Amino acid sequence: MGVKRKALLVAVSAVAAVVMGAGPGVGAGVGTVGVRAAVVPEADLAHHGHVSLWSEQLTVRFESENHGPSALADATVRLTFSVAVAAGQSLPANCLWGGDRMVLCRTGQLRAGGRSPETALDLKATGRPVEAVVQIDTAWNGGASDSNPENHRHRVLAPATGDPYAF
Repeated sequence: MGVKRKALLVAVSAVAAVVMGAGPGVGAGVGTVGVRAAVVPEADLAHHGHVSLWSEQLTVRFESENHGPSALADATVRLTFSVAVAAGQSLPANCLWGGDRMVLCRTGQLRAGGRSPETALDLKATGRPVEAVVQIDTAWNGGASDSNPENHRHRVLAPATGDPYAF
């Protein structure tokens, strides 16, 4: 075998080794044999708590729980309000404003079977609404698959009675 032919064989072998070891993305879908699919963690994230409205005071308290089987390094809970809330209100350290009617909160690390500390939002609504609808869902879960999305998506109607309405 000639020197040029050996060099070409070595180069082709090196490229094949890189493509086969690279996983999805590089060479994926080209029909290469031996390309492994990425393992996606599975976690069942759930949010539970209550919402209450009295006069202009809108309160949301919740915890997030990971039913597993994989741990989550972090997750983000999105809370969206049907009523306008007064600007400039402070939030817990794990939360930030995502808009004039949206708050995003970090759960922190959640091991399988683990629960986050309670997050408490005490907000002042503008005016005196007779009711508020709060939507709670997962904005981000670290890329884990969740075959039970219903326990992390809630829509709660809270009449201005001061009573806690659970989710």
